[in-house]
Amino acid sequence: MITLTQTAILLAAAVLAVSLFRFARLSSILGYLAAGLVIGPWGLNLIGDVERISHVAEFGIVLLLFIIGLELQPTRLWVMRKIVFGLGTAQVVVCTVLLGTIAWALGQPLGAAAVIGFGLSLSSTPLVLQVLAERRELKTPHGRAAFGILLFQDLAVLPALAILPLLEPVPDTHPSASPWWVSLLKLIVVGAVVIIAGGRVVLRPALRLVARVQVSEVFTAAALLTVILTALLANRLGLSSALGAFLAGVLLADSEFRHELEADLEPFKGLLLGLFFISVGMTANLGLLRSVPLELLAITAGFLLVKIVAISALGKLARLRGDSPLRLGFALPTGGEFAFVLFSLAQRGQLFDAHTADLLILAVTLSMMLGPLLLIAYEAASTRWQETREGPYDPIDSQESPVIIAGFGRFGQIVARVLQAKGIPFTALDSSQTHVDFVRRFGNQVYYGDASRLDLLRAAGAQTARVLVLAIDDVDASVRAAAVVREQFPQLRIFARARSRQHAFALMDLGVTEVIRETYASSLEMAGAVLESLGETAASAREAVRRFRQHDQETLQAQYRVKEDEEKFLATTRAAAQQLERLFEADEASAEARRRHG
Repeated sequence: MITLTQTAILLAAAVLAVSLFRFARLSSILGYLAAGLVIGPWGLNLIGDVERISHVAEFGIVLLLFIIGLELQPTRLWVMRKIVFGLGTAQVVVCTVLLGTIAWALGQPLGAAAVIGFGLSLSSTPLVLQVLAERRELKTPHGRAAFGILLFQDLAVLPALAILPLLEPVPDTHPSASPWWVSLLKLIVVGAVVIIAGGRVVLRPALRLVARVQVSEVFTAAALLTVILTALLANRLGLSSALGAFLAGVLLADSEFRHELEADLEPFKGLLLGLFFISVGMTANLGLLRSVPLELLAITAGFLLVKIVAISALGKLARLRGDSPLRLGFALPTGGEFAFVLFSLAQRGQLFDAHTADLLILAVTLSMMLGPLLLIAYEAASTRWQETREGPYDPIDSQESPVIIAGFGRFGQIVARVLQAKGIPFTALDSSQTHVDFVRRFGNQVYYGDASRLDLLRAAGAQTARVLVLAIDDVDASVRAAAVVREQFPQLRIFARARSRQHAFALMDLGVTEVIRETYASSLEMAGAVLESLGETAASAREAVRRFRQHDQETLQAQYRVKEDEEKFLATTRAAAQQLERLFEADEASAEARRRHG
């Protein structure tokens, strides 16, 4: 058992380290690792019994896999099947073969080389997703590809955990042991029958029974008991406890208990997973930095380079456009948390010695610290190269146009065509040289430049213009341009395109009052057409759309006033929906009354 003093030290180290790392906008996982390095044997040596803590912390991995199983709904996997099972499979196979071949060439036995190659091919799911989320890149092509690959990696760990014991050397006292494939087949068949059938027959009915008690702490206890029992059952069958927990999660992914189970277990998972990373930091052999620094750096740099090149090439083959393949490569080169588990288990199973395991674990730890920095360095170099390649911004002769259009994509071009048809002159700016060259081929006068630059706005005539059409696609660039214009040219009336409610709120914070959501008008136009096709008169459809537009605008203003308070924001949203429903019910009742009185 962990003593109360050790618990206090672990919690204090976690709170301090994670807070510092989050203030520095770095991953919390790095904070946990740093906390372990500081309080471990190679740091202040505040806790000596690392082995006992590691055994407790491994339950965090079990909970993590259970929750991953809960999130793997069959429908979600089917939608992403090409990325998950196509690109994901290719990444794991290619990186495993390349890295395993290198390990084998350096003298590792074939089984150990396979484990090393597979372990280093994995990336840290929480680390990568957090970095991409912070950079708002999860919905980009390379962000979606990274998510699909990480999802497959999580799936691939499960058979690896099942196969790992079968790769361990067989003692001489058991010469008649069954072939590995017979043992594997037996484990899969027995595991599938007992765990899956037992889950269908026993697990869901038992949870329904507990749910009827309607005591939240009892259901939380039942959730923990579910994970522990399935882990123990898997262990009895010779499977990994993490694999058993994952199968239990998959069984409950489509059940009515999915969200409640996830919410109940999330705090335990977070704390125990944090404890696992702290224990990894404590067990990291920092003496290797002093004794074999070149070997350690060579391993770390080598597998990072192999993964960047291999993943970028696969992204290119998957027809990702632009620099998305390279961004994907620089998003996924780090090692992952499951590598710690695999290498620790491989060492216990005598697949390789303690020195090799320590070297690999420390290399993975270093890669997780370097990964976010590599992505930042790549994006900085990419931006500088893009600016060099595209050349300086266009010089703009003094303009007297009453309208400036910032952003000349599809949105800005429609505004420009209407102005052109009415003979109203305008000056258009766009920050993409490729886009500007393309648009100019059709006779449009567009200048290459960043609309947030004060000198460029002055050259475009912002001091004498009457209207700025802010149609920039990128949200951050749009907000930056609006801030400069509001500060330097307060007389300029801004009509801003907003991509979402959050974008609209950011513009409203700057005092922009004319905010047009980009798909809003076309959606309302289609809604009116749908109503008419269902038998509504044209006048009735127009009135319904008008009422909705007015109500939605009032809701937007109400939400803006409480946007910092999540509870009030959600309450405002629910109240607005109920109010709108009552409005349309009143309209329907009024129309019915008119029809009755003829």
